[in-house]
Amino acid sequence: MICSDLWIYALDSIKCIISVLLLYMVPAFLYCLYNNLAFINLKEYDPTTYFILLQLRVMVTGVLFQLIFKKYLSGKQWFSLCLLTVGCVVKIFSNADSSSTGSDHKHIMNFVFCSCLAGVYNEKLLKHFGNAGVGTLPQNIYMCFNSILFNAIALCFIEDVSKAFSRATLLQIWNVNVVIIILNNAAVGIVTAFFLKSLNSIMKNYASALELIFTAILSWIIFGIKIGIWTILSITLVIYATFLYLENPVVNVPAPDLDKEDH
Repeated sequence: MICSDLWIYALDSIKCIISVLLLYMVPAFLYCLYNNLAFINLKEYDPTTYFILLQLRVMVTGVLFQLIFKKYLSGKQWFSLCLLTVGCVVKIFSNADSSSTGSDHKHIMNFVFCSCLAGVYNEKLLKHFGNAGVGTLPQNIYMCFNSILFNAIALCFIEDVSKAFSRATLLQIWNVNVVIIILNNAAVGIVTAFFLKSLNSIMKNYASALELIFTAILSWIIFGIKIGIWTILSITLVIYATFLYLENPVVNVPAPDLDKEDH
């Protein structure tokens, strides 16, 4: 009887793992596109413009959030989102205040959509399976596994695999600066997962908007990119919109597991 119960438990566990693994293919595929488009956009835009344009994610995330979670934002919340978008648009028109070519915005729009849909969908999975007893770190592992799979497929179609794993390429990866970036992005991914599980994707984008302050300062120090009046105005609008939203934030915590409470 005990062996039979263990066998059933093992099968249920395997089914759960396969189910979660398959569902995480969706955000993993979107993040694969997101990461590859990130390198294209970083070549086309200066760092401050790049991060300000990313704040367009807030509006798109708001729409997707309502569609996926069926939670509708209030007028004040939408006003703060619109104000944040205005802050982004202000920077786009500041051609004299940017070294960006601005020749093609389709890459960054695709980048924004992939980022938003992946973030909201990932939040839904984290809350759903977290409530069902699947930990955040195991879910991160499923996400990483699928991400490696999709990136490997993309590598086979886009680049020369032998060149990607050549000795010269691998030596570049073991550069101290590259390793620091890898570790930093890994930490960001783990923290983001806990953030989405405890809060929500809209709040995450507002938190990301605060990067503008530090990005503008670091861009001036490292790259010598001047902080002009348009950049200052844009950052001011972003900060005000963030504080306005924090007065009445969206609450989207995972629902309690009734089965666990009964036990």
